[in-house]
Amino acid sequence: MQTVPLRGGTPRRWVPTGILTLVLLAVLAAAAPAALAQRPTLYWGSRGQQVRVLQWRLQEWGYYRGPIDGIFGNSTSQAVRRFQARNGLRVDGIVGPATWSALGLGWRAQAQRAATPVAARNDDLTLLARLIEAEGQGEPYEGMVAIAAVVLNRVKSPKFPNTIAGVIFQPHAFESVTNGLIWRRAPSALAWQAARDALNGWDPTYGSLFFWNPSKPVSAWIWSRPVVRQVGAHVFAL
Repeated sequence: MQTVPLRGGTPRRWVPTGILTLVLLAVLAAAAPAALAQRPTLYWGSRGQQVRVLQWRLQEWGYYRGPIDGIFGNSTSQAVRRFQARNGLRVDGIVGPATWSALGLGWRAQAQRAATPVAARNDDLTLLARLIEAEGQGEPYEGMVAIAAVVLNRVKSPKFPNTIAGVIFQPHAFESVTNGLIWRRAPSALAWQAARDALNGWDPTYGSLFFWNPSKPVSAWIWSRPVVRQVGAHVFAL
């Protein structure tokens, strides 16, 4: 383990760099109220300093054993889920106001942000556009909008998580999230527009909660759902 000298005073002392890292992260976690007001919602794929703070706290409390690298991947997601389950929170792997608060890191939402509908936030638009590109490449435009509409319909349903991120990152809900394709394809201009149209209320699926490609192997259970219509290669059902 590398060490660094403390400056000033005698005798000279040495402190492990790992301890200094934890001290630095602790200082960052105790940020000013203005910074706390901007603490973002974190989920699989998030990166940056706030993820490092999250990892530090989870590691400090024994939930996380991976590197403090600022990358919200599988090990961080599993640690968050373990923490949420242990503390009576919704187990969705998403670090929002309730989870930040339970972690003791505070959450002071700005009034104007709290009044903003969840579906209007930029991160939701980006997630929808990525999912559309990953799940609907080659589909007609209406079919691209329909994919996003299914996500929004699930947000409204009590049977699914109540946020766009929660629906998209629900384990095994979408193949492109499970296999990582959602991060390997950049959204096209059509995908961005389809996400906006869905957020603005266009629902070509008439309330559908499921979609699948009937030409690919799927669970037999899915065919028990009432089919509403087919758009492009996808079937949409309630």
